Amino acid sequence: MARIGGRFTSVEDTSIVGAMSVAEATVEIKNRLGLHLRAAMTLAQTAAKFKAKISIGRGKNQVNAKSVTELIMLGAGQGSKLKLHAEGDDATEAAAAIKSVFDERFGEE
Repeated sequence: MARIGGRFTSVEDTSIVGAMSVAEATVEIKNRLGLHLRAAMTLAQTAAKFKAKISIGRGKNQVNAKSVTELIMLGAGQGSKLKLHAEGDDATEAAAAIKSVFDERFGEE
């Protein structure tokens, strides 16, 4: 409690920013066809399972990992290394699941 103008008032937590989980990883496209339509769909479906905001890309060219169209527009071929960034309550789990999709070559090989 704080005393203001001769009265006691309670001080409430006025923090606007709460704790937010962030996870980052570098992933490599290992499958022969790269990030084509079916691979992009697999990636987007995996990302959509999580509440976290997930982006992926190279340098400043980061796209929404939940958007098949944006993923295809990356034009990422075999051997491309991409930066994965997840932000939200389930960011760690989301990053692990997406990394697994890359490690498993999108289930193609």
